[in-house]
Amino acid sequence: MRLLYLVFGNNLQNHFQAHFSILSFLRQKSSDLAGITVVTDAPDFYQHLTQAITVHALDARTLEEWQGQYAFFWRAKIKALEYAVRQHPGAPLLYLDTDTFLHGSLAQMSQELATGTAFMHEAEGALASLTSKTERRMWQQVKDRSFGGVAMHGQRVMWNAGVVGIPAAQNLEAIELALRICDELCEQQVMPRLIEQFALSVALAETYMLRAARPYIGHYWSTKDDWNAGISAFFLESHLKKRTVEAELEALSSFDYQKLPIKKKVRNTQRRLEKLVHRLFPPKQVDFIA
Repeated sequence: MRLLYLVFGNNLQNHFQAHFSILSFLRQKSSDLAGITVVTDAPDFYQHLTQAITVHALDARTLEEWQGQYAFFWRAKIKALEYAVRQHPGAPLLYLDTDTFLHGSLAQMSQELATGTAFMHEAEGALASLTSKTERRMWQQVKDRSFGGVAMHGQRVMWNAGVVGIPAAQNLEAIELALRICDELCEQQVMPRLIEQFALSVALAETYMLRAARPYIGHYWSTKDDWNAGISAFFLESHLKKRTVEAELEALSSFDYQKLPIKKKVRNTQRRLEKLVHRLFPPKQVDFIA
């Protein structure tokens, strides 16, 4: 099994997250982990891990090409999967968003991938029954139609794409199907926010038995502030102590993964009130060095 990360931009927290996720897998490194590829436009941020990973420098032109005819930004995720599969066609592939970490058995997950089970992080429900404004609008736009030659009926499930595991058999076929679905959704001007996620959900379900990766991998997409604080403290301590990668792996053994929540729902009313309070009561007496 090979791991794949796609990380771009200068937000240091995203790169801290990627490092933390990679370390969580290296803790269980064995013959089950054949390699780790990081596709990034900031390769200098990965020098510390140079002995453990392969970095593919992503330039602006390639990123634009990966976004395709309709300039859909997250199409690049599917193209990164295609790139990795073409580099290593005979290996199962596990793509991970940066805000993830391994907490289950890598060997068991690798075995399931090797025997033809695909993974995404978790099923969010049939698109026809999801309740957000984006999902309701998306279902109205796709229902009873076909995209990529696949009929969109009421049982089509939306999966979270923070984790995407693809077995070696039929890997290019599955990715090419996801690209066709993605491009046709873009062509028909379907609500764009979840297009690549839905395209991967449908393509993998059509090609493989699809299971949730959540028993193996944590994905803290809704609690990033909590995790970013803990991860930043971990790497600040690493910097001050000049830890090697091996020392970081040892230190990670005492990191309390259960202390921080991986999911938290905050009501929109709370967000609006917080914004209102910040606007009504801005900071006072803000001074800078003259």
